[in-house]
Amino acid sequence: MISSGGREKLAASSGEVALIIPARNEELSLPTVLRRVPAVISRVVVVDNGSTDTTAAVARANGAEVVHEPLPGYGSACLAGIAALAGNPPAVVAFADADGSDGVENLTALLEPLLKGEADLALARRVTVASRAMSPQQRFGNWLATRLIRLVWGHDYQDLGPMRVITWPALLELHMEDRNFGWTVEMQIRAVKAGLRVVETPLPYHVRIAGESKISRTLSGVVRAGVKILWVISRELFRVEQRTPALTRQLIQEPSENPEKPC
Repeated sequence: MISSGGREKLAASSGEVALIIPARNEELSLPTVLRRVPAVISRVVVVDNGSTDTTAAVARANGAEVVHEPLPGYGSACLAGIAALAGNPPAVVAFADADGSDGVENLTALLEPLLKGEADLALARRVTVASRAMSPQQRFGNWLATRLIRLVWGHDYQDLGPMRVITWPALLELHMEDRNFGWTVEMQIRAVKAGLRVVETPLPYHVRIAGESKISRTLSGVVRAGVKILWVISRELFRVEQRTPALTRQLIQEPSENPEKPC
């Protein structure tokens, strides 16, 4: 649960809702994704995670701020986006993928319990609109990870989907640090350990707009992601809280120097 001091920080924030979109070679899908961002989102940060195409230019042309994070990894991109927001922190931070599968137009449904003060973290539970939206490997890995979390920490998560919203004070309280595939499961485990109020909302999950997934559609990607998720669960089981300086806190103290404002 967020402390009273944390709630004061939330009240003192800009009141904005910011959206972080990690993107690597997503020039084809980004225009559609950015057009679908609901009006309640007041700031969109696209993190160009080492793209070799025109992802950054496309994002900028569609009104988003662009942050460059050359170090590959989903967590690296998310942390870079957080650092870019630190100078003027929003009330709430949303995360969604750049490939169009999440359906960012549904972010309003996730935001509602946070803006009402009824939750600290809201997660989209993916309801696939087509069977191929999620691979069999993804479904099994998702099931295994959530069952392990229930066994160890007693919280019955239904999904590890990427689209989520969290209040700024709650985000800082989690001391996020994972730089790649373990980002989502790390957040969900630490949310339980921190006593955050968590809700899951079933939302449509689509086939990506263009291209192929860099993780779920390749054997090596699935294996690496699965191993990392299991490693994070094991690490969190034995983790002593705040035993080392949190990477998130370091980023907040030393904001990234490379955010670019939209033209």
